[in-house]
Amino acid sequence: MARRTLGIDLNRVEGDLEFEVDLEDNRIVNARCIGTLFRGFEQLLVDRAPRDSLVITPRVCGICGTAHLYTAVLALERIGQLAVPPQATLIRNLCLMAENVQSDLRQTFLFFVPDFLNPRYAGHPLAAEVARAFQPMKGSAVVGALGVTRKILQVVAIFGGQWPHSSYMLPGGVTRGANERDIVDCRELVESTIAWVEDAVLGDRLEAFLDLDSLPALERWLAEPARAGLALPLFCAFSRSIGLDRIGGGARTFLSGGSYHDPEAWGPPYGDQKTLLAAGIFDADDGSLAPFDPDRVSEHVRHSWFRPYEGGRHPYQGETVPDYQPGTDRYTWAKAPRYGEQVVETGPLAELLAAGDALCRDIVASLGPNTWLRQFARLRRAARVLLLMREHVEALGRRIGEPHYLHPAADTLSDGDGFGLVQAARGTLGHWVQIRDGRIARYQIVTPTAWNASPRDSAGRHGHWEQSVIGLELADTEDPVELGHIVRSHDPCLVCTVHFAGSGKRIRYGV
Repeated sequence: MARRTLGIDLNRVEGDLEFEVDLEDNRIVNARCIGTLFRGFEQLLVDRAPRDSLVITPRVCGICGTAHLYTAVLALERIGQLAVPPQATLIRNLCLMAENVQSDLRQTFLFFVPDFLNPRYAGHPLAAEVARAFQPMKGSAVVGALGVTRKILQVVAIFGGQWPHSSYMLPGGVTRGANERDIVDCRELVESTIAWVEDAVLGDRLEAFLDLDSLPALERWLAEPARAGLALPLFCAFSRSIGLDRIGGGARTFLSGGSYHDPEAWGPPYGDQKTLLAAGIFDADDGSLAPFDPDRVSEHVRHSWFRPYEGGRHPYQGETVPDYQPGTDRYTWAKAPRYGEQVVETGPLAELLAAGDALCRDIVASLGPNTWLRQFARLRRAARVLLLMREHVEALGRRIGEPHYLHPAADTLSDGDGFGLVQAARGTLGHWVQIRDGRIARYQIVTPTAWNASPRDSAGRHGHWEQSVIGLELADTEDPVELGHIVRSHDPCLVCTVHFAGSGKRIRYGV
């Protein structure tokens, strides 16, 4: 049986990736997710002053810098057992929400749905509607998304001065509090975004959409004439008609570290995560939800280009020592995070499943995890977060004049261990920090992409992305658009070119 290889080069914001799959009779039988770029942020932080992390880590990613900043400051607050005023947590949450909403909308309408215009679908009954809505830089949904996402990011600029790479959070609070003008401006930015989503994407109020609690209820809602031609119904109809609800399942365990810290509860002694959307580990096989325990996080390097160690290590014991060995069974600069011994998926779907979203849980029970649902969950999360933003703006308005920063004692960050966890746009993000003699002794970052795009671990278990494509049959190896749909549904923020090597032939496929 002839075996051939497809290699997908992925240029990512978080680093460059290649994705290789082995084919037998056009069916994928093996997959390797290859991180090709070593950046070294964890090494850059060692032996620096702890607060340097607040300037350096937002530069890890140009899309989710607010998430990295938030995670870094949470770790330092745990170490110092520092109190944080509620106004500061409201501002932090509001800015992270704005970043996540813009990412969810841009990823959907600028990165995922343009693949619906692939030549393979030219004869599809919905092709003309898809072109009107989703054509890159011209479609109505694309143009609308560009406008509202540019505006919603102004929320971050109001409090942080700029986006991306801002550093306005610091241990004990934020650099400035809210005033009346800020509330007026933020309210307008949030409400204009909500109006566009309700009018152009849903054709209904956010609350009505979020009240849907089952797949049959969603299907009835989508079929209502009032929603004909709108972005979400069109996305759902086209996705399911081409079978995206039947491919790309991957891991069946979902991890969420919890979303948006409770302004009234975030503070010493910093035990369990106190978040507005609950953390948890969701099992798609039986629908059960278990508590999330950060102590069960580990990273493997058996198939990575780092100095080997046995099994997996918790980030507090982790190390990142390059050991480049090409031509071996080690194939990536990415580590392999695991929850205990489990391969997990993180991201919007995991976040909603852990938080008890009845609709997403019903779809998982009915269809299993899949590419359509993963992308649908991104839009559903955006709707939910926009309502939280509305609530946060009003709550912040009631706290004008209250403290936004509680100055810590000078020696509170001299020694200790601490971690921070947030839900970034792509999923659970964690920073684990150890301070010794007033300097950073160890800094380990576990990103959402590391969870999803990990290589095989010490036991040979494929990472989630790898699992999501194994078993997939390609209809046309010269136009493997199915791979693009699956990879895109994980929000990789990539420019993707596929090379086909086999029978002396090489092709390029732009995703």
